[in-house]
Amino acid sequence: MTPFVRSLSKTAVLARLRPLSIRQDIYVKVAVISDIHGNVPALESVTADIDQWQPDSVIVDGDIINRGPLSRDCLEFVLARQKSDDWRIVRGNHEDYVLECAAAEDTAVDPAFEVRQFAHWTYLQVAEYVPLLANLPEQHSVCAPDGTELRVMHGSMRDNRDGVYPQTTDAELREQIAPAPKVFVTGHTHRPLIRQVDATTIVNVGSVGAPFDGDRQLSYGRFTWTTRLGWQSEVVRLPYDYEQVEQDYKTSGFLDEAGPLAQLMLVELRRAGGLVYRWAGQYQEAVLTGEISLEESVRAVLDDDDLRPFLGAPGWSAASLVNGTK
Repeated sequence: MTPFVRSLSKTAVLARLRPLSIRQDIYVKVAVISDIHGNVPALESVTADIDQWQPDSVIVDGDIINRGPLSRDCLEFVLARQKSDDWRIVRGNHEDYVLECAAAEDTAVDPAFEVRQFAHWTYLQVAEYVPLLANLPEQHSVCAPDGTELRVMHGSMRDNRDGVYPQTTDAELREQIAPAPKVFVTGHTHRPLIRQVDATTIVNVGSVGAPFDGDRQLSYGRFTWTTRLGWQSEVVRLPYDYEQVEQDYKTSGFLDEAGPLAQLMLVELRRAGGLVYRWAGQYQEAVLTGEISLEESVRAVLDDDDLRPFLGAPGWSAASLVNGTK
């Protein structure tokens, strides 16, 4: 063999070995998705990206259902991947909302029912899965070879409706994650973030189906553990078919049958920002006491100047707010 050929052969061998040596150093790869909320196009897009990345484990951190048009489809999609690829599922607060609807004996159409009508609509879509939802765990942990823990919960250790926000203080975070793992992974708020508190990395993976940080792109978390670096965290953003999910709002019946709050949820989707809390702070008490109807209160919120750019088919238009028509 000539020296030139020998040199080429050595380079080729190194090129083949280098990716293998990198792969050998990565002992754990974990993907965490959360807050799908019945958004099939977003779920399909994030799954395609995860399949390409090929993690060792995929954890679905709750809120697969409710607050969106195709809850049954999303739930059955995730359950199919649980069966075929051992996806792990954690229960979120919207699974709990649906369980509360299943347990409710009084379904009289009154203001209280109208406020939760969107959850009752979802319950009717997934009723046969209620026993399964009730048995979902509240957390899932992955332990690295060095014994360090990555812990996944929908909210916090205190409650699955207790969110980790950018403005949450370090002192409160210590309470929310106690006992502190090496990595604490959460969702619920629909706002992705990565923070360090003491020896713990805290990651909010955001939302697949309805981001609330002003960016319509879905988000999810990638986590790797290596012998050299330990745990590393990343939040990934991806586009998906926004036009299709808007059509799903209409064709599924969610927009027309799940009550006026469904209108707010469509606008939340478009602006990538929450509105239900704005409505609740201003009008929920008045709606529950009968001072104003739910529909009137939703129209009042949607009449805010900052929301008018996000109105229109398949939902209510700005003209409909003036004319009082749908």
